[in-house]
Amino acid sequence: MRFEHVGGVVCLGETMVMMVPAEPGPVHLVRTWHRTVGGAESNVAIHLARLGVSSSWVSAVGDDSFGLAVLDAVGGFGVDTSRVRIDATRPTGLYVKEASPHGSPVRYYRRGSAASGMGLEMIDRLGLGEVKLVHISGITAALSDSCLALLRELLHRPRHGFKISFDLNWRPALWADRDPRVLRELADLADIVLAGSDEAELVWGTGDPHRLRALLPVPSSLVVKQGADGATLLEAGSSYFEPALKVEVVEPVGAGDAFAAGFLAATLAGETPSVRLRAGHLQAATALLTAEDVGDPLPDDVTDPLLHADPQTWASARLEV
Repeated sequence: MRFEHVGGVVCLGETMVMMVPAEPGPVHLVRTWHRTVGGAESNVAIHLARLGVSSSWVSAVGDDSFGLAVLDAVGGFGVDTSRVRIDATRPTGLYVKEASPHGSPVRYYRRGSAASGMGLEMIDRLGLGEVKLVHISGITAALSDSCLALLRELLHRPRHGFKISFDLNWRPALWADRDPRVLRELADLADIVLAGSDEAELVWGTGDPHRLRALLPVPSSLVVKQGADGATLLEAGSSYFEPALKVEVVEPVGAGDAFAAGFLAATLAGETPSVRLRAGHLQAATALLTAEDVGDPLPDDVTDPLLHADPQTWASARLEV
């Protein structure tokens, strides 16, 4: 599944070093840890690069070993990291998680991080005249007042030749001291909005696609991810639904970012609503099949036939480790 020559995408948001237990057992007894990196927006950039889309990631990291690790990891997937700001005074963020098929408890150590210091000056790093899409998420809005001002300014600027996609990415721990009502304002300024029905229920009071459309009338495309059931796209007055693939779930974190990348890549390629939603499901499967946020790509001889399969073949497909 490749979507080459569709134009560039820039993803804006924080990425942190992530520590995952390298051995089983209660976390407080774990002595060996695996260090990786994680961030919703850079995950999308990585998945896009793997799909053949030219992608870049813009953020800020500390002038420290963790910052170098983040740049090396994200850049190692073919993502352009040349516009990331190195902050000499603020550290790179860190989080710790316990991988589980039933969810992953996470502790964040990101207060005062380099990314939280981002502000309006970051817009000049986005290369808006060179890209077809800017991808952001609600996470950035919660990091600091300056980050929220950055997103507001970006969303209010005239768009010449590019669109903005907004993924809700609800993180309740980040909003303990902030007003989440701003997320509706930001989402309704975007061109493409992606949200899980469960998180939309918590933030906006409903996970129903048509009720969400009434709350968010402005975006040209609204995608509601409905977990294992599937995903709905509301666009141009019509509604489209594609059931999710049956997948052997190793660990669910990161699947939403992968879905976003698949859907956005196929959207840039001008594919039909059905193919766009299926591309999202197929890319999500690469994350579900691994404990990492970004898994190995599925073979083209698996993905390409499924993208255009009849409904019965699609519904009967199952992907396993």
